Amino acid sequence: MLARSLTNGERQALTATSDQVFINCPFDADYWPVFDALVFTIYACGFRPRCALELDDGSEARIEKLYRIVGQCRYGIHDLSRTELDAESRLPRFNMPLELGIFLGAKRYGGAEQKLKRCLILDVERYRFQRFISDLAGMDIRDHGGDARRAVQCARDWIANVSRRKLPGHRLLLDRWDEFNRDLPEMKRLSGLAEERLPYADYEQLIVGWLTR
Repeated sequence: MLARSLTNGERQALTATSDQVFINCPFDADYWPVFDALVFTIYACGFRPRCALELDDGSEARIEKLYRIVGQCRYGIHDLSRTELDAESRLPRFNMPLELGIFLGAKRYGGAEQKLKRCLILDVERYRFQRFISDLAGMDIRDHGGDARRAVQCARDWIANVSRRKLPGHRLLLDRWDEFNRDLPEMKRLSGLAEERLPYADYEQLIVGWLTR
């Protein structure tokens, strides 16, 4: 039986997966600088970040949204740095390890396209994970120490390695990151956006507009 040719839409979908990077990380205020830096770095490297914040659809269960996004992304950046107990519940948050498990499961048990998945695992300390998720023993964990600039370097160097594309060096990316942040307040003002934390879609559009201007 002859295999049918891919449609244009299917070709575009397959091409898109190789440019999409799933970000699995905390979404608390203390982590925002690192998250913002990761989103900017991924776009500045010519890739598209994906995360749970990208679409607020009350008709779709969060876990189903995660399954869909993970399935569409060849690459993933997973930050396990939030292991502290919640001040009110006195329980840790397990969302990040769960989403990493979904990503690794898709790579292990998925089809040919899923087996091409590659991921970067981050933490505040390189070997700290051995004390709370020892099943990851033998995997290469990168540390950012909670520093957004260090996260830029980690993400850029990893993307360059797994994609084998020629990318701007991390020092140039940091210069661009600094320039973007200097321009951000004026961009917000001109766009009529509030000074407080921007919704993800607005922040994403500002980055893309700034990079392509």
